[in-house]
Amino acid sequence: MKHVLGAVCGASVLLLSISAVAETTLTIATVNNGDMIRMQGLTSEFTAKNPDITVKWVTLEENVLRQRVTTDIATKGGQFDVLTIGTYEVPIWAKKGWLVPLANLGADYDVADLLPKIKDAVSVDGKLYAAPFYGESSMVMYRTDLFEKAGLKMPEKPTWDFVIDAAKKLTDKSGGVYGICLRGKAGWGENMAFLSAMANSYGARWFDEKWQPQFNTPEWKATLTTYVNLMKEAGPPGASSNGFNENLALFNAGKCAMWIDATVAASFVTNPKDSKVADKVGFALAPNTGLGKNANWLWAWSLAIPAGSKKADAAEKFIAWATGKDYTKLVAAKEGWANVPPGTRTSLYQNPDYLKVAPFAKLTLASIDAADPNKPTVKPVPYVGVQYAAIPEFQGIGTQVGQQFSAALAGSMTVDAALTAAQSVTEREMKRAGYIK
Repeated sequence: MKHVLGAVCGASVLLLSISAVAETTLTIATVNNGDMIRMQGLTSEFTAKNPDITVKWVTLEENVLRQRVTTDIATKGGQFDVLTIGTYEVPIWAKKGWLVPLANLGADYDVADLLPKIKDAVSVDGKLYAAPFYGESSMVMYRTDLFEKAGLKMPEKPTWDFVIDAAKKLTDKSGGVYGICLRGKAGWGENMAFLSAMANSYGARWFDEKWQPQFNTPEWKATLTTYVNLMKEAGPPGASSNGFNENLALFNAGKCAMWIDATVAASFVTNPKDSKVADKVGFALAPNTGLGKNANWLWAWSLAIPAGSKKADAAEKFIAWATGKDYTKLVAAKEGWANVPPGTRTSLYQNPDYLKVAPFAKLTLASIDAADPNKPTVKPVPYVGVQYAAIPEFQGIGTQVGQQFSAALAGSMTVDAALTAAQSVTEREMKRAGYIK
């Protein structure tokens, strides 16, 4: 009897000790991009060192993630302990008091090592409100073999005229190769990220100095007309449904001669595990029209803690792990230096091991440096942000405009009708919000 009682008591103690160890569950909302999926696969390395923390992932498509996270934080829903958000949300939400400042990332975190442009984008009044997981601009990725075969040479700083001409020459629809792949899926961070950056290079802007929408200008008409015509002639079928992940799959399958998108894609398109054309990829700066602005954006997917979280200490531990230098070394050890999250730390771009295997490294850094959120356009503007205007209303406006432009690409409305609708919806929302009297 004593033995049985002792065994029962021992089991109870064991159960109590197990439940005492696994006391905090962090629910993390993130986007279904390759680097985040890789992070999930490495989470056991974090929980092994922090046995009192368990991690539950909620992985969502980009547009859905933004919607869910925005709704949750605005309504104080408390569903998530760590949020994956971008440079657009951080300053707006921090000023509303919706985010916890990250003041305890640890002595070895080295905040000073963060790239200045990325660090500034996730800080308010000198305080870090999110830690960048990876940073990016945009650039041209192209098939060196197809260019060589066609007798074309990609300039380091291509113009839109060159890109358009090359895309038409490289299109072989019967062979299943399209001259260019570009985002068409509706969303302020999907097609509008690309189109806003492209518009900047054409001399367009979202608003003039008095917050009047500018979709009724020749610059926007030139941007959208060029984009729609180019995609009809040289793009893949169904392009209005394609976002980052869809175009990445097309490029890796050898279906695109050129792809203009996030610099973060460079490690995926050059990875033989993912890409059929890994050894045939070249890189160039995003195109320009000679007006002084390239069609490149600035973004960082970052990890943040919603205010009011009861698990802020554990959440900050996770964030310090996932965005610290040791995580970079962990990915390098498991997957190779070429696959570490790019665009956040100065030290990475001084690391010979990385530079040796990442032919895209210097161009990524040059693209990030070329983007200027404070002067994003040729003409002056009242907003900050390269591929977005950093005002709370932009998320809703940008999504509605994105739907019009995606419809123009799909052929269900004309370019003129899409621009008229964009002007109308943007004017209405800006009046409602009090920007236009």
